Amino acid sequence: MLNNQLTKRSFLIKGMHCASCVRILEETFKKIEGVSDANVNLATEKATVTYNPNKAGDREFSSAVASVGYEAILNQGEAIEDEEKKEKLREIRKLRNKVSLSLIIGTFLVWGSFPALIETAPLILKNFWIQLLLATPVQFWAGFEFYRATIPALKHRTANMDTLVTIGTTVAYFYSAFVTVFPQVVKNIGVEPAPYFDVATIIIGLILLGRYFEAKAKAGTSEAIKKLIGLQAKTARVLRKGKEVDIPIEQVVIGDVIRVRPGEKIPVDGEILEGDSSVDESMVTGESIPSDKTKGDTVIGSTINKTGTFVYKATKVGQETMLSQIIKLVEEAQGSKAPIQRLADLVSSYFVPIVIILAIITFALWYILGPTPSFLFAMLNTVAVLIIACPCAMGLATPTAIMVGTGRGAENGILIKDAKSLETAHKIDTVIFDKTGTLTKGKPEVTDIVSTSQVKGFGPARSVLQLAASLEKGSEHSLAEAIVKKSEEQNMKLEKVSQFKAIPGFGVRGTIERQNILLGNRKLMEKENISIKGQEDKVEALENGGKTVMILAVNKELKGLIAVADTLKETASEGVKALYKRGIEVVMITGDNQRTASAIAQKVGIKRVLSEVLPEDKEKEVRNIQKEGKTVAMVGDGINDAPALAASDVGIAIGSGTDVAIEAADITLVNKDLRSVAKAIELSKKTMRTIKLNLFWAFGYNISLIPVAMGALYPFFGILLNPIFASLAMATSSISVVLNSLLLKRTNFD
Repeated sequence: MLNNQLTKRSFLIKGMHCASCVRILEETFKKIEGVSDANVNLATEKATVTYNPNKAGDREFSSAVASVGYEAILNQGEAIEDEEKKEKLREIRKLRNKVSLSLIIGTFLVWGSFPALIETAPLILKNFWIQLLLATPVQFWAGFEFYRATIPALKHRTANMDTLVTIGTTVAYFYSAFVTVFPQVVKNIGVEPAPYFDVATIIIGLILLGRYFEAKAKAGTSEAIKKLIGLQAKTARVLRKGKEVDIPIEQVVIGDVIRVRPGEKIPVDGEILEGDSSVDESMVTGESIPSDKTKGDTVIGSTINKTGTFVYKATKVGQETMLSQIIKLVEEAQGSKAPIQRLADLVSSYFVPIVIILAIITFALWYILGPTPSFLFAMLNTVAVLIIACPCAMGLATPTAIMVGTGRGAENGILIKDAKSLETAHKIDTVIFDKTGTLTKGKPEVTDIVSTSQVKGFGPARSVLQLAASLEKGSEHSLAEAIVKKSEEQNMKLEKVSQFKAIPGFGVRGTIERQNILLGNRKLMEKENISIKGQEDKVEALENGGKTVMILAVNKELKGLIAVADTLKETASEGVKALYKRGIEVVMITGDNQRTASAIAQKVGIKRVLSEVLPEDKEKEVRNIQKEGKTVAMVGDGINDAPALAASDVGIAIGSGTDVAIEAADITLVNKDLRSVAKAIELSKKTMRTIKLNLFWAFGYNISLIPVAMGALYPFFGILLNPIFASLAMATSSISVVLNSLLLKRTNFD
């Protein structure tokens, strides 16, 4: 069993520039024995591979990547982040140097070659041999990365953007070199010997310039991750052997007792042992108002202690802290693929081979049908087709928008698990809210205790609260917690319970002093044939007030009533209102009876209520609404919400909820703000709008300009697309896609 266990890891890939690069690498990884899945992201320049570590590893990955012309940066542990950062900085510096050399030399070559400028150029720049000398380092040093990716790709019968650039610039360079070395041969075939070193050099310079700006812009798309990593505390003041010692954050272990003073960062997650304070959690949750903390409350690592001093116990350290989990979730989301990206991937798989075929057709048509000198027309138009068609923009259209969108969400306390969730969220037309712990605070309080009769069988008289609390002490339900807490406030002695049993959706039962005790809702009383005659009006009155009524019965005789009320969250009404404002239907689902559920729903403004739903039936109710043709988001926080969260189109977990609920959800609201449900949907809509606009321009650019590059306008208007302008247009399209994605940073959720 162990031998088949799969693991997942991510690492940096150098040399990717277009959607074709992504396709080639993914196919290469999937051919490796032991690899079950591979996802390559152009925007993050990372590969995420799922594999069997007993069959594949670093050696296989590195070799496979190198075989198709790329380089894998394989590091272990935390050093990978530093290495990635250094590598990207080195890449940007190298690009800047190559761009500077290429464009400076290219400018001189244009001056010495371009008809409109050649009269003003010094004789040395008009010399073909000097032009060859100047162009060679640009072609083979600055342009080396094009060859490095093209040659292995051709060996494996694949082609990418670098293939197009390599063919185009190489044809221009070697034709020019031939003209320089053998001018008489060219004259003899009726062609004026004129080199085009300026074309090859300027094309390389402009494409590298586009990559330089693209790399700088892409660095801006990952700012959310950088900000989160920068939040981490560096040291902790730990109490050891009666002394306070400052130690590096990496040395903190679970169980350490840590002191935090005003103004300091909280090192790791934990639980307060003594002291009170106000903590600014905005950097993690997006909530600007500081949160009051006291003994027993949890604190989040990397948040800032504002006022008091407190001592707390570390409960999560290292990769287990909430901030580390947030960073991991955001990274995984930014590296994942949205379904819409399949369109770009599919097109790119056919695109480059089609472009090469179009380039061959262009050359043939111009050489056979074009004006004299037909060879030069054929060559220049072929180069223009190869350069203009580079599918950079297509490859960047989706991942850059996903990166910025998920990062923007994280900054506002909205954690999006993957790109698929972000894409699906814009289609949501129905949101289902769980009641307890989601719409309400999940900390109900006992409001009413009604004793209906004294029951025989006990020695000393027992109060309704005492019997109920004794029974509920073994339950984990939030209502049970409220009843037990009330008994503790009155210093009641709780009795020993035997044969305790929780009845999900109904209540609890057990035995105290050989007496059979039942505590639960009306459905439990009906199920056990226990009459509540004479108390119906009282029960209805309490339920009409939005209170949950628990009925106590001893030996099948009514003993009393306990009413419990849970207060609504401050953001519940505004969150519901924001959804209705966007035309989204809102549904509340609860195990409460219809009367109590309706009272709560009315307070928060929800019109559709699903009441008396057993925990195991929540998933079924979600599927029933989906059968109505609705795209459903389920918002919940408890373990019993996990199946419903998983069944919905988009599951949204409240950040204060259980790990199981958060794991089952697609989106987690770390800020616990219900208004963020509408914000998440709005963010999805704006991200999808950006992706579609990016793809429109990327496809539109290629569809419209390839015919122009082929010379479609020449017979009618005498217009040809100079290869230099083709390279400028190609670079501009890639940069515009990235910059358009960066506009998502300005997303206004209101």
